[in-house]
Amino acid sequence: MTTKELVQAEIERVSDEHLDELYQLVKSFAEAKASVGKPSLMSRLKHITIEAPEDFAANLDSYTDRENRADTNLC
Repeated sequence: MTTKELVQAEIERVSDEHLDELYQLVKSFAEAKASVGKPSLMSRLKHITIEAPEDFAANLDSYTDRENRADTNLC
């Protein structure tokens, strides 16, 4: 039996008085799965971390001019 057939067989075993509750559960599950998609750009950007010295932002120019060197292993 396929998974769909197994689910349908289990649905057949549910009494009529519980069908509305089961329907709401299945509907909520389907809606939750439909809303899960590719993460947005902003969502992905939130996970970016930068490891740099404490004064990196304030002294960005000096780091880019190589006056100071950040101890990082950038690849």
